[in-house]
Amino acid sequence: MTHPWFEGTAPPRVLAHRGLVRSEDAAHGIAENSFAAVAAAHAAGCDYVESDCHLTADGRVVLFHDEDLSRVTGDPRQVAQVSARELEKLMAQRGGLITLVQALDAFPDVRFNLDVKVPDAAVPVGRLIAPHAERVLVTSFSDDRRREALEAALAAGAGIRPATSAGTATIVRLLGALAVRSDRLVHRALADVDALQVPERRGPVRIVTKRLIEAAHRHGVEVHVWTVNDPVAMRRLVARGVDGIVTDRADIALRILKD
Repeated sequence: MTHPWFEGTAPPRVLAHRGLVRSEDAAHGIAENSFAAVAAAHAAGCDYVESDCHLTADGRVVLFHDEDLSRVTGDPRQVAQVSARELEKLMAQRGGLITLVQALDAFPDVRFNLDVKVPDAAVPVGRLIAPHAERVLVTSFSDDRRREALEAALAAGAGIRPATSAGTATIVRLLGALAVRSDRLVHRALADVDALQVPERRGPVRIVTKRLIEAAHRHGVEVHVWTVNDPVAMRRLVARGVDGIVTDRADIALRILKD
């Protein structure tokens, strides 16, 4: 059965990578993963927002990508070393801090793609998304971490398991299975995932191939490619059968892929 996260919107899916920050917004100090960035993606008509989850010193789950604050705010401390209130002050002139609770409440018609960045955030994320499981996809480079979040959501009363995409170990197993042409091993690798969210290539290794796309589709799994900002590349990947594009320019992607 298709998870509700995928229903109602036909591929190609446009996933707003950390929200939407246009060049003019960035010039005014608006940062990725801010309240303003998520609001801009929503206003542009994007159904899907990709974001990242960290845990503050006082246990609040916030949408933030890096472990430390230096790149976004100039503060050298880690997210885990500051309280949500401190982070609110630091983000006040950068589009505003947005917590996971705020994101889910303020944008009830947005479907979130949440990357659990640190082990301590897995259970809190799972508990918070439990009432919203039909519109959340959980991912992480760590398969253990994403599974922990999924289990926490079910334990907290989620009526359905949140959607999920493969971690690094699962993708490595899948690539090995494809290399030896074993559909049995492909099935085992994809058994607990709804999507593969991958870069087109990693160094010299091409990950998104015709064989990978066909195998994923054969097992009911979508393929989403990150992070694609070039319109030519967007069109090329969709023409090859990719189901979703994760992009910093959701506005452009919506215009060229959905018209």
